[in-house]
Amino acid sequence: MWRRQKMDTKRYFLLAFGFVALLVPQDAVAQFKKVKSSVAGQSSEASKSANRPNILFIMSDDHTSQAWGIYGGILKDYVHTPNIKRLADEGCVLENCLVSNSICTPSRATILTGQYSHVNGVTTLGSGLLSEHDNIAKQLQKGGYQTSVIGKWHLKKEPSGFDYYCVLPGQGKYWNPVLKTKENWEDYNEGGNPHPGFSTDVIADMAIDWIDKRDKTKPFMAMCHFKATHEPYDYPKRFSELYKDVEIPIPNSFYDQGAQTTGRSFVGQSIDILQNRYLTATNDPEQRKGHMYYPDLPFSVDGLNAKEARMKTYQKFIKDFMRCGAAIDDNIGKLLDYLDEEGLAENTIVIYTADQGYFLGEHGFFDKRMIYEESIHMPFVIRYPREIPAGTRNNDIIENVDFSALFADYAVIDYPTTMQGASFRENLKGNTPIDWRKYGYYRYWQHQKVRPAHFGIRGERYKLAFFYGNGLKENNYSADEQPSSYWDFFDLQKDPDELHNAYNDPEYQDVIKKMKSEIMHQRNLLNDTDADNPEIHEIIANHWN
Repeated sequence: MWRRQKMDTKRYFLLAFGFVALLVPQDAVAQFKKVKSSVAGQSSEASKSANRPNILFIMSDDHTSQAWGIYGGILKDYVHTPNIKRLADEGCVLENCLVSNSICTPSRATILTGQYSHVNGVTTLGSGLLSEHDNIAKQLQKGGYQTSVIGKWHLKKEPSGFDYYCVLPGQGKYWNPVLKTKENWEDYNEGGNPHPGFSTDVIADMAIDWIDKRDKTKPFMAMCHFKATHEPYDYPKRFSELYKDVEIPIPNSFYDQGAQTTGRSFVGQSIDILQNRYLTATNDPEQRKGHMYYPDLPFSVDGLNAKEARMKTYQKFIKDFMRCGAAIDDNIGKLLDYLDEEGLAENTIVIYTADQGYFLGEHGFFDKRMIYEESIHMPFVIRYPREIPAGTRNNDIIENVDFSALFADYAVIDYPTTMQGASFRENLKGNTPIDWRKYGYYRYWQHQKVRPAHFGIRGERYKLAFFYGNGLKENNYSADEQPSSYWDFFDLQKDPDELHNAYNDPEYQDVIKKMKSEIMHQRNLLNDTDADNPEIHEIIANHWN
């Protein structure tokens, strides 16, 4: 009976409206339709905005993909990462997420600003991000989000765009870390108050506390940035027995002998340097400050030949690194459990990533900076139950410059035209745009002869890099510090370990020619043209072909 009455009423109003419509001028009807459509659009937009997701962005330092367990590799059965694996099972893993400048400060600036290093001005480790520079936190704040950053900052100047910040001065300490807030801020490495405990635990607890006490009428964006797994790779006592009597396997390229066997253009940061640091910290406790406060010393290589000493160094290094990473995973689990308990998991985007990759003995290296895979590959996993299919993986080339655009897209706010990133929201759903990038652009600005400044591109299969050198003036550049070789080319399909520089191989000359053109195209497209540095143009002219 009720259903019939409802239908009759509906029919009456339709007939009545049709009669009235005959009496109303057609331009008025059109105007009515326009207003109705506009109101409907506003209503739809308001509805979208009212239920905008929270964003929890968790980032570590140097916690490279080889140590996550979800990317395969020789460590997958050794790493303790159940919560990272949980995120992967419940979300999407990026297979080709690339950093555009593999060093801590520039990467963090690019993530925040949505701009490449040459645009935001943060090109080197010693650079700082100006507080007045636009960033995605400011945009989210304007769009009604409550924002915070807790943990590692590393951008020298005071954070801006955050309702709350509590950050480490410089690298910070693993134990009883000093943290700076608005109330005690000083630029660079000064200021702050100590907080008892292990830094990873302290930072996660503070992030949870902020989320718990937030303004619950607003969506939030919380950045939780761990110091770990940065050198000296320290860890809490609860992981001290992990790997105690285990020998960890070495990478295929562990005894890579450099240019004489691979043809590469640089020497690189040998793990033997780390060995010397262990020995220095052992023999001179006064040196055990900052990055040299290594756990579990003393360390000795007495009576060992060079090969045995390198192996012993690797075993200490990799175990410390994975123990340090286990503490990160612990705290990711703590954050995920909190979201579950508070009923926030369904409408919270959770991202875990690292600011760049890191060598774990590959090529006999530690550290990062170079365009090789272990260095430029950013591990990245994202969970958003409302939208992202669980247990999926994406192969598109994503760059850290894109993160800010993704945040803006989810938050339903305008993305400033001054930012250079592109949202990969559709990519995560399996709908990759047909015009999505085919290459990631990379430039490392700092320069030493062992790790020369370079730029290049990395595609799905091929990689080409130009080692122009030309160190910055503040690095006391001299001609003696120039590289003697300029080009590295790798076929990642045939040579995934990058052990053969194929630049001079006849079969690749057409590919290399096309990629050189693509490098110039990318440099012009991104306006990375070195217009104020004629010396670089001279080097390019002399060594491009």
